[in-house]
Formats: sequence, C-alpha cells, structure tokens
Amino acid sequence: MNYLNKKTIEDIDVNGKKVLVRCDFNVPLADGVITDDKRIRESIPTIQYLVDHGAAVILCSHLGRPKDEESKKKCTLAPVAKRLSELMGREVKFTTDVIGDEAHAMAAALKPGEIMMIENVRFYKEETKNDPDFAKALASLADIYVNDAFGTAHRAHASTAGVADYLPAVCGYLIQKEIKVMGGALENPKRPFVAILGGAKVSDKIGVITNLIDKVDTLIIGGAMAYTFNAARGIKIGDSKFEADKVDLAKEILAKAQAKGIKFLLPVDNVAADAFDVNANTKVFEGDIDDGWMGLDIGPKTQALFADAVKDAGTVIWNGPMGVFEMAPFAKGTIAVAKAIADSKAISIIGGGDSAAAVEQLGFADKMTHISTGGGASLEFLEGLELPGIACLQDKDEK
Repeated sequence: MNYLNKKTIEDIDVNGKKVLVRCDFNVPLADGVITDDKRIRESIPTIQYLVDHGAAVILCSHLGRPKDEESKKKCTLAPVAKRLSELMGREVKFTTDVIGDEAHAMAAALKPGEIMMIENVRFYKEETKNDPDFAKALASLADIYVNDAFGTAHRAHASTAGVADYLPAVCGYLIQKEIKVMGGALENPKRPFVAILGGAKVSDKIGVITNLIDKVDTLIIGGAMAYTFNAARGIKIGDSKFEADKVDLAKEILAKAQAKGIKFLLPVDNVAADAFDVNANTKVFEGDIDDGWMGLDIGPKTQALFADAVKDAGTVIWNGPMGVFEMAPFAKGTIAVAKAIADSKAISIIGGGDSAAAVEQLGFADKMTHISTGGGASLEFLEGLELPGIACLQDKDEK
C-alpha cells in the first residue's frame, strides 16, 4: 500500500464547495470541561486552509463511546465547538443532530468561509458499522470529503471511510504529516534505523516486530514483553509477567533477527519488586531474576545500553514504555529512553499511545521530530497494514 501518493486538500479546488472534514476531537473531558485541547488545536491548520480558500466547512468527529442517553450527555461535541470558536476567533456553529433536518438545513445555509460542527457521529450505531445509508446521508451534507483524523484511520467507519464512496476524498494536513514522516521512515529511513518497542504483550506487537525486522538495523525490546523474549533465551524471569504461549514465537523472532544480522537488544538488568505496588521492595537483578520477584522496569545497565544504541541513530521509532511508567519507582527506564531520543540528532518518531504521553509529560515533545496522533493507527501503520481511512482517499495523478 503506497500511502505517500494520496491527494491532500491542496490538490483539489475547494472554492465555493461544502467540505466535510473528519477530525479527531476525541478530547479528555472532566464534568463537561475539556482538560486537554491539543487535538482541537492540531486540527486548525486544515480548517484554516479550507476557510481561507473559500470553502464552507462542516466538521464531524466522535467523542468517547456513547452507549445510552445518559452517556450521550457526557459525549456531546458542544464544548469542542465552543473551544474551537475561541481558538480560531470566529463562530463555529453547532447542530445537535448529525444527519437530521437541522444538520441539513444548517449545512445548506452555510456560506463560504463559515464553519459548522455536527454532533457526535457515534450517537448513531450505524457509524461504527459503516452502514452505507448512514454514510450516504452524511456525505449528502457536502461536496468534498477530507479525512484529518489519523487516530481513527484504522477503523472502517462511516465517517472515516464510508463517505468516500459518495464524495471525492482527500487528506488534511495532520494525516499528510503522519503519512510523510512515518511512511518515509519505513520506506527510506536515514540510517542507522533503530526501533524501540515496549509495552506488555508480544502478541500486540508481533506484526510490528515482523515488519520492522526487515527494515531496521537495531531492534530494542523493553517493557513486559522483554520477559517473554528472555524466557525464550533461557534466562530466569522470576514472577515477571510474560506470555508462556508466545515463547516459541519469540525464539523464531530471535532466530530471524540473527539470520538477518540485525542487532536485537534485550534488557541485561531489571528493576524488580516483590509485589505489584508502588511501595513494594525493589531490587536490581542482572541476568536471572529470583523467584518471588517481578521485573517492572529496565535496570541502569540496560538504560545505558539502550541510550548508546540511540546515540548515533539516523532514524528512531519508539512505541511502548520500558516499564510500569505510571509508578514512579519503575519509570526511570522510560525516562532514560525518552531523554536519549531527545538528545540524539536522529529523526525521531514517537508512535502514539503511552510513549507519546510519556514524552509530553516529561517535557521532551518539542525535541521529537514527530509524535503520532494515533495509538492503534500508528501501530497498524508500522505493521504495514492497510488503514481504511487512508486507503479510501484519492491517489495523486501520475505525473
């Protein structure tokens, strides 16, 4: 799948057209108040371009997982429309329905340069089922479709893929950046190319590991899934969390890495605890971990080993923490990796989710080349899978 040749908003004439834009406004809320407006701010360049080029802009998004009338009240996009109005210094009209008469009337009356937002598309169960009638009704609001929600691009929903069956479809600046940076790194990386994978389960990352083994020079594994690999190497892991049914697979991956001649780095020491608790007793084990102890973070020697591998890298992709980052005693490994990447001169790509949160929290965000806006979507992208929300977009004309 060549994602690098998809049309963008700059490849299509939007003047005088009504443009339906799928944004990712799935922002955190507390008692109806937005606690982090980053996703709203990130959508502005695309919206601003469309407004400046004479489009009437109709915004849509999901927010949360509304199941019933009570949860719908907590998942309304009204606070998002209000915040976007404040950030852009212009009115963002809001309609409390999605494909009903009110939405159609407001869209029909919308003039070039004006912006409106429809209510949460997931208020209709047809959205996640990619129901063609719902997608057609949504598409009937506009003349052109723009997908700028990378975070949901791996979902074949009505507002992320279905509407492209009825409208010319292109991507906005956010998706364009994801494609350019991540796609470029996978297809033509500046070398040495180092990938760092963490998190709990090998099973979550099998596809990513398999895809990256064919592309990277160094593969680094941390987090709980490292214990499955160490078990495969015959190293005792004590009571550490691991996947017994994936040990043979881990052996196969290690053999494949060796055959390909890539560096495959695993923890040489671990910070272990006698209970899964922030106040547990801790101890650093080199090599084998004693029974009664569980590894919850990489140790100091491993931190130095991983940092050294990153130092002269040309490209670094990082997805998944090195330990139980939420607990201070077991956050040092993740912090060390984040710092090493921030200090390197590499093209650095942080693959969404916990890694992105860690980088933001630690204040290293501005030192990274790119922080992906999608957790699941960036994982599937790194896996080399087709993302429905991007596959449905028009290809650029062959020169």
